[in-house]
Amino acid sequence: MTEPSIPSVWARELAAKPAGLSRDRIVAAALELLDAEGLAALSMRSLGKRLDAGATSMYRHVANKDELIELVVDEVYGEVAVPEPAGRDGWRGGVAAAARSLRAMALRHQWVTGVLGQVGLAYLGPNLSRVSQRMLDVLGAGGFDPLEADQAMSAVTSFVVGTVTSEAAWLSLVHRSGKSEAELVAGLQEVQDHLNETAAAEAYDDPAVYREDAFAFGLDLILDGLQARLDRKP
Repeated sequence: MTEPSIPSVWARELAAKPAGLSRDRIVAAALELLDAEGLAALSMRSLGKRLDAGATSMYRHVANKDELIELVVDEVYGEVAVPEPAGRDGWRGGVAAAARSLRAMALRHQWVTGVLGQVGLAYLGPNLSRVSQRMLDVLGAGGFDPLEADQAMSAVTSFVVGTVTSEAAWLSLVHRSGKSEAELVAGLQEVQDHLNETAAAEAYDDPAVYREDAFAFGLDLILDGLQARLDRKP
């Protein structure tokens, strides 16, 4: 088999399939492992044990861990929903819905925040390509030219990934503490009196609701800026 010019799992042909094992089975098992134990637990060896498969069989489908991550990232991007383009008046709602869906996916699979910066080549994958193209279509139908649409999509996606990375780190801390999110916040407030004086502490009893509202506020700021830019166009 000729070595592809692009070092990505999406750029090469599938090898012959050994009986009882498939790329889909490997990806499903990797996803289960990642959701249960996190990124540090994933290795080709640990996955082989989980599948009761030898290294030779595994490597016929996935060359290495980097390829495996590309495949699993694209798999979870299949959960991201982007509405159909709805014209100039509907772009904002479409982009907001896509951003919320991306955040929800990343919170369900919190390990993904640790690899998104490493998977630029995963844009060759079908699900991630679909999400990207649909967002570009929504923005294009809203009146953004192709370059602006691409930059707008990058700005929104960067905001979502940055926000959810912080959320995932916080929720990991909550999980390790053995407490609920509200209990951990209350404990922090007991030892740091100034936290009781913040506007957020006064307005929110539930930290999960605060995270939702903070995300919505930040997303609105970006969409407001994009709308203002669009309004300046002839």
